[in-house]
Amino acid sequence: MQTTYVMIKPDGVQRGLVGEILGRFERKGLKLVGMKSMVPTEEIARTHYDVHKERPFFPGLIKFVTSGPVVCMAWQGKDAISVARKLIGATNGREADPGTIRGDFGMDMGYNMIHGSDAPETAEFELGLWFPEGLMEWNNTMGTWVYE
Repeated sequence: MQTTYVMIKPDGVQRGLVGEILGRFERKGLKLVGMKSMVPTEEIARTHYDVHKERPFFPGLIKFVTSGPVVCMAWQGKDAISVARKLIGATNGREADPGTIRGDFGMDMGYNMIHGSDAPETAEFELGLWFPEGLMEWNNTMGTWVYE
């Protein structure tokens, strides 16, 4: 099983989409092994988005992600990273496929509601950053109805 990091950004929280987004991941069959809500500090936001620090949009991105509460989640399942990315959709909501979170609810590149890890190394880094206390372990009997 693979674990990935997913974050509902301030615009997704402010728009009241937390329940809808959570439901999509649950209905897909992923297992929630970590969740918390917080207003990110500038330090954690800068660390998370460090790969973009030289880009012109970086200051605005940091201001945006620290502007209000986010919902941090850890989802587990077979190929959880690629499954989550397919549920999320393309970065620009106007170009994202219908049926994806961004395709159904997004209209912008910057205000795109959600972040998902893009690789196993990224997921490991992000999960450690946002969940330093670790993740839950629990027996999810739903899995017997999701996987052969």
